[in-house]
Amino acid sequence: MMQDPVTRIVIIEDAAEDAEQIVSVLRNGGIAVRPQRVTSEDEFAATLESLNPDLVLANPAAREVDYTTVVRAIEASGKDMALLALLDKIDEDTISRVFSTGTRGIVLRKRPDVIQAVVRRELDALNMRRSVRRLEASLRESERRCDSLLDSSRDPIAYVHEGTHVRANRAYLEMFGFDDFEDVEGLTLLDLIAPAHTADFKDLLKRLSRGEKPPPRLELAAQRADGSTFDAVMEFSPASYEGEPCLQIVFRRQEVDPELARQLEEMKSRDPLTSLYNRAHFLVLVDEAVKATVDGGKDQSLLLIEPDNFQSVNEAVGIAGIDALLKSMAAAIAAILREDDHAGRIGEHAFGVLLGPRPHDEVQRVAEAIRANIEAQIVEAAGRSVSLTASIGGSLLGEKNANTQTLLAQASHALHSAQSQGGNRCDIHDPAATDKAEAAKERQWLELIDGALANNGFVLYYQPVISLHGNEGEYYEVLLRMQGPSGEVLPAYFFPIAERHGRLPAIDHWVIGRAIEVLAERQNRPVATTLFVKLSADSLQDGDLAKWTGERLQAAGVPGSAIVFEMPESKVVTSLKPARELIGQLRQLGCAFALEQFGSGLNSFQLLKHIDVDYLKIDRSFTRDLPLHDENQLKVREICSQADAAGKHTIAEWVEDAASMTILFSAGVHFVQGNFLREPEKVMAYVA
Repeated sequence: MMQDPVTRIVIIEDAAEDAEQIVSVLRNGGIAVRPQRVTSEDEFAATLESLNPDLVLANPAAREVDYTTVVRAIEASGKDMALLALLDKIDEDTISRVFSTGTRGIVLRKRPDVIQAVVRRELDALNMRRSVRRLEASLRESERRCDSLLDSSRDPIAYVHEGTHVRANRAYLEMFGFDDFEDVEGLTLLDLIAPAHTADFKDLLKRLSRGEKPPPRLELAAQRADGSTFDAVMEFSPASYEGEPCLQIVFRRQEVDPELARQLEEMKSRDPLTSLYNRAHFLVLVDEAVKATVDGGKDQSLLLIEPDNFQSVNEAVGIAGIDALLKSMAAAIAAILREDDHAGRIGEHAFGVLLGPRPHDEVQRVAEAIRANIEAQIVEAAGRSVSLTASIGGSLLGEKNANTQTLLAQASHALHSAQSQGGNRCDIHDPAATDKAEAAKERQWLELIDGALANNGFVLYYQPVISLHGNEGEYYEVLLRMQGPSGEVLPAYFFPIAERHGRLPAIDHWVIGRAIEVLAERQNRPVATTLFVKLSADSLQDGDLAKWTGERLQAAGVPGSAIVFEMPESKVVTSLKPARELIGQLRQLGCAFALEQFGSGLNSFQLLKHIDVDYLKIDRSFTRDLPLHDENQLKVREICSQADAAGKHTIAEWVEDAASMTILFSAGVHFVQGNFLREPEKVMAYVA
């Protein structure tokens, strides 16, 4: 039970219908919003304080609220929000006038695609600005902590900008015989190098000034303030100090055999079981690859590898056996790689490979070679001959995704995609060919959907809808899953594709038909069963749906009252006439109707004057974390009060805790539903 973040928007329009249309367009585009329409300047000022909106959509020609006043109020609030102008058409004068006020964008009422695109762009920009502010605050805090750690560190550390010391810790000062930082401030790093090495070190400083990368370590003789010298090792790493780029220098006395030091450093970066790089070092290599791409490097890529059915294999061979299998996997991976490739163990049973420069088709071939090599391995483990298969997900590294977290997320998504398609396969994400890849994936999903429709590949789950006022009978919401190659798939993954390709009416028919079959099987039970069945907006255009449903009910001997059809409020608002016609036809069969996401519109109860419904399912944005939000509790009470007056039953979804149950009961909610009460199951298990 996941939910997208809700975007708070204020709409300034003279006509409530125009504002409602904007809200419907956003919701139909998958943008979750909590809207509020204001009709006066005082109300707008109060709303800025109470709602703390993310976006303001205002009509510059609105009579009730002056656009200039809106601009000034937003500026005076000091809050980061985007102002968008709502227009019917644009010309050069309008564009100049609107943008001169500080408006961030223009949306055209008659172009839903433009509205959705501009709002998404502004939300992305808003989230980016907020993220930058959080990162800046985190950076300042990290710098403060690092500065404290620097002073307490036993390692002699200094920060050098353009060859001159700008910061040094106590260990550094003691190593070179200085009492205070003032003694070393302004000294160049060259002043602390013994004369025998000054010429070579001067060349190094020149190379660094030209932007060349510093060596990871340098062996030389250092010179103290009293003129004495000692053998030392310098370690370099890029850093920043007070916002300025600089070098972090760590001086270490060279008291260990150089070869032994190299071996120790190598051991620190290796995983002891597989001899591949460990997670920490591998992620450093990924960071370096990302930086190289930012600086103009090309054609590197990241692969993530996991064995299929790991849990089952682990239970079969035990810890000792699984270690042998992981070592075999590591060897199979390493055998395929070139010298400029890097492999690491990045999790208990996860491996990463950073490939050197290769074109996309060769990356795919390398991934396939690794997969085939793993599959070909036969390992003696726990007295058994065991083989493994693996799924591989990867992403090419380019300018658009030159960010470590983004790259890892894309490779991880590709890995999960390979696993969801049955495993033992490779899926490589190419940022430069996203559209082509998405089209291919969409075709695969569409084949799965068509196969499920043809071969009863869908599964119904049932979640109890519990009466708080003792209504007789058992009530369940019907939830859909699809059988995939490696398990059941949630609707969020396949519904958007089914909608784009016109498959939702067929899915609705399958669900309704199966629900009627289940109700027929329960006809002889002493307690009546009522099922809530979702309808897609596409089914509103199906003129035969009601007739088809009536025939199925009659053939099965099931009364229409056993089914409550439901649709989201936002879908009904934008298709009011066909929705009213379908509801009327279903009512003739004895079926009831429910509005989902009720209360999310600007004037939800106004909708009830146009359509006749029995149940109002309160929008989950009001019931999520209900005990923490007083304003949501007031909204729920208001909805329940108005629903009682209108003779409608209310249902609260997504109930996740006991405190919410208490609040909902006192607010007068009739039914509740959520994982706190019972999670969806394949069998009907009612909780009284």
